[in-house]
Amino acid sequence: MRILAKYFIPILTGMLIFLSCSDDQSSPVPGGGNFSSDWILDQSEVFDGGPGKDGIPSVDDPKFINTSEVDFNREADLVLAIKIDAEIKGYSHVILDWHEIVNDRVGGQSVAITYCPLTGTGIAWDRFVGGSETTFGVSGLLYRNNLIPYDRRTDSNWSQMRLDCVQGELVTTKINTFPMIEMPWSTWQLMFPNESVMSLETGFSRSYGVYPYGDYRSNNNRLLFPVGQEDFRLPRKERVLGVIIGNSVKVYRFTPFANGLDVIQDDHAGREIVIVGSKEHNFMIAYENPNDLQFTPSEIQPGGIVMTDQDGGRWNIFGEAVDGPNQDKKLGSIDAFIGYWFAFGAFHHEPDIFGE
Repeated sequence: MRILAKYFIPILTGMLIFLSCSDDQSSPVPGGGNFSSDWILDQSEVFDGGPGKDGIPSVDDPKFINTSEVDFNREADLVLAIKIDAEIKGYSHVILDWHEIVNDRVGGQSVAITYCPLTGTGIAWDRFVGGSETTFGVSGLLYRNNLIPYDRRTDSNWSQMRLDCVQGELVTTKINTFPMIEMPWSTWQLMFPNESVMSLETGFSRSYGVYPYGDYRSNNNRLLFPVGQEDFRLPRKERVLGVIIGNSVKVYRFTPFANGLDVIQDDHAGREIVIVGSKEHNFMIAYENPNDLQFTPSEIQPGGIVMTDQDGGRWNIFGEAVDGPNQDKKLGSIDAFIGYWFAFGAFHHEPDIFGE
């Protein structure tokens, strides 16, 4: 019986959470709770996800272990990687599926790792907003299936994918982001064998490793809440990279990277950008290329080395030159993150698709 309980209880817990967010039980909450006239969203599209405010608890004191000590990730489990100054950290979906927000410090910067399982979007937010440092929590509300965090200093509500405050004292304030790359555990191990990974020591008891939303990731017919508008040019749950410059959005598929690690140099919204990615290693990331450097892919090496410039210098996945004549130069940071296609279609009217 103990063995059965060990496996049955986590699965049951996941099912309960999944059912609490099902279509039949979802309902818009205009005019209720903390809602007021200062929302800049159509409140009929804001839904109560079920668990309530902080019902999905953020992790505010994360602990880290070395890559070699991790025994809870499978090869295909996705990890979010961030580098600020000299510090690199990884945050596994295995944990983020259950917490959605981690308040942390990386390279001396206050950062909130925000992840929405329903839109598949992981974005690193600067926690210095409105002139002060804050932490973010999970409001329990969703807009077009996407996470609405709230900041604990002013109790304002924010939209993860809009990257702005949508209600409260800081309404219309834009959020600053840090580049973050989503990759499977196998790729993380190849790139960062000696770096730090968030551990299961979160302060909470959760069924880490049990995905709490059933077949949601692979079932294109399943959405838990209305999306406002749909774009059916691609399958709903196809993972794509969205590059956002101002009000212009361009989406990149894994298809051009099907033959191994590659580099695409493109222009978007009047800017030169570089996209490096690999379908085999399951990652894509984009940077601005203001100096019009020319890049070719290289073999993936520890430290995240992924490409070479025209002068033979090597560059890492964080857009930094590690040697050669351009050593210590960096590509420009832009808002770019992986997410499900339906989410980009819901937030942006008919976004451009590279190559189509």
